[in-house]
Amino acid sequence: MQNLARQVLKQDIRAIARSISLIENETDITQKEALIDTLHPHCGNAIVWGITGPPGAGKSCLLDRFIEHLRQDNKTVAVIAVDPSSPFSGGALLGDRLRMQKHATDDGVFIRSMASRGHLGGVAGATADAIKIFDAAGFDYVIIETIGVGQTEIEVMELSDIVLLVLVPGLGDEIQALKAGVMEIGDIFIINKKDLDGADRLKSEVEYVLSLKDSIESDSKHPICMTSATQNDGIGNALSQINSYFAGLRDDGRLAQKRKERIEKELKHIATTKIMASANRFLNIDQRLNGWVEEVFQKKVSPYKLLNKKIGDFLQEINWQ
Repeated sequence: MQNLARQVLKQDIRAIARSISLIENETDITQKEALIDTLHPHCGNAIVWGITGPPGAGKSCLLDRFIEHLRQDNKTVAVIAVDPSSPFSGGALLGDRLRMQKHATDDGVFIRSMASRGHLGGVAGATADAIKIFDAAGFDYVIIETIGVGQTEIEVMELSDIVLLVLVPGLGDEIQALKAGVMEIGDIFIINKKDLDGADRLKSEVEYVLSLKDSIESDSKHPICMTSATQNDGIGNALSQINSYFAGLRDDGRLAQKRKERIEKELKHIATTKIMASANRFLNIDQRLNGWVEEVFQKKVSPYKLLNKKIGDFLQEINWQ
């Protein structure tokens, strides 16, 4: 793993791809952890965006425009295209992202599709590790794109420094995202396809929702950007507002606090996962479960009493005081 990590730090594309496959498939947890251990001191420099919104909002086209502008500024970009439902490895979503393939020959852009696969932390856990790999490799920006606005996507977006919520007029209830809780985690609100009827009305609706949010979060004002990705209109202004918002987060300490909160969640998740795995091995739950079900069903013991005894034995075995 030391050699693989060294190659990642040199931004070797093959090493990065191998590393992503390692953490996505999680076939060897020990190797994965050794890789992340080595890369960890080199993390924390990349700016992490999340781009989410309902299907049909034009997120991929918008992202393509952002990449163009960032590359013109000599910034390197890694894109993680998240598909929580796909059972396939790399390329699961890239069929819908062919417009971004013009960047395929650009060493400053790395695009990777990611599914949940077998990662113990689900798609969010795999994405968190992928961010670390790209960050350590020296990419200036790591951008996470999701296909929808469900609970899994919200969990993934929480890995970002800034969340861009892309909305578009003409999808029925344009603020449907509000019901999914996405409005709560959005930082920058982008109304794409601004040339369509209803764009101004949608902006007014978003402004109203944000007026309620901003009255609670007095330290933050959430920009609303109007764009037309297909016409390459409003992209520069949106990028300027995103950068300005990020600078505010960084300068007043909110960015550091947000990243610490992510670390706290990660530590809790890792602790829970490892303790559960150890307990499962000791208790041999899969093989003993049927017998336990019978004991509880026949009223020989209650679920609490049974598991308090089993877990007590486990804790005593590991000398947990």
